[in-house]
Amino acid sequence: MATIIFYEKPGCANNARQKRLLLDAGHELIVRNLLDTPWRAEELRAFFGTRPVAEWFNRAAPRVKSGEVVPEALDESAALALMLAEPLLIRRPLLQVGEAREVGFDPERIPAWLATCGESPEIAFSRDLERCDRDHHCPPPGAHR
Repeated sequence: MATIIFYEKPGCANNARQKRLLLDAGHELIVRNLLDTPWRAEELRAFFGTRPVAEWFNRAAPRVKSGEVVPEALDESAALALMLAEPLLIRRPLLQVGEAREVGFDPERIPAWLATCGESPEIAFSRDLERCDRDHHCPPPGAHR
């Protein structure tokens, strides 16, 4: 199985469930704090691949939810500048196996992505594991900045 570098927001219940699924499937995780990582634009950009800029963003981030940041209105350089200044805007988790990188925890993409990394995971997804169930488990915005 794979050794996956897993960039998370500490305390996020969805990230905890995502990590549990990967661990239960036999993967080894190296967990890092997405918010405290000193990102460089080119390094962060590598996680987004060919996805449109709008898919790079954490839709639960307060500035996105309020409409202050409109991902669909941003180009690549503006999006990266915002994310470098405010990592809470970055969609999570960020995942890395060797040089292969992925963003988000889409139940259809992750097993296929791991397969391209030479892995054949058996991961059972039961629900949307990206949407934050803030009412129950996630710390309030800014609690882990």
